[in-house]
Amino acid sequence: MTIYLHEGDLPRDVFAPGPIAIDSETMGLNPHRDRLCLVQLADGQGDEHLVRFSGGDYSAPVLKSVLTDPSRLKIYHFARFDLAVIKAYLGVTAGPVFCTKIASKLIRTYTDRHGLKDVLRETIGVDVSKAQQSSDWGADVLSEAQKDYAASDVRYLHRAQAVLAERLAREGRTEMAQACFDFLPWRAELDLAGWPESDIFAHM
Repeated sequence: MTIYLHEGDLPRDVFAPGPIAIDSETMGLNPHRDRLCLVQLADGQGDEHLVRFSGGDYSAPVLKSVLTDPSRLKIYHFARFDLAVIKAYLGVTAGPVFCTKIASKLIRTYTDRHGLKDVLRETIGVDVSKAQQSSDWGADVLSEAQKDYAASDVRYLHRAQAVLAERLAREGRTEMAQACFDFLPWRAELDLAGWPESDIFAHM
């Protein structure tokens, strides 16, 4: 297992074929205010690739080609935020989508704990640290702890996705989940367009 840190873009041909796990780190939770600092990716084969943005250049053609590849499923935890911030700064829709948080809410209805830490512990028996979650991702130099934290957010998503997909099928909720995943890019667009909290389907 190796963590690779790249400045501004991915090298070419670093991933095996198949789904890609994706996460992002930002300066905060408002895509209009808080800049995108890092995109993490993994193909489930043991290595993680971190793409760092520090100079305001978000051109990243290789990264964008991976994010928009229609043949690769993109696995997220809380895809709504990652899709929004990626669209805001990189200008692309990073799909097709599987969101382990949405899947968890649809299938782990016996709990209200759907954070990544809880989902990984219950589905695949892995305990991850969230100690660096609120650290300064815009720092000139990322610490080893920050890099390991960022990598851990994508390291196990393939395994969790497989378990959740199996449970969705078992309970007859695969089609419902897929409809939610298909809508997520538009949910992110609504967030960016000014409807982050409004339920536009509500009567009032």
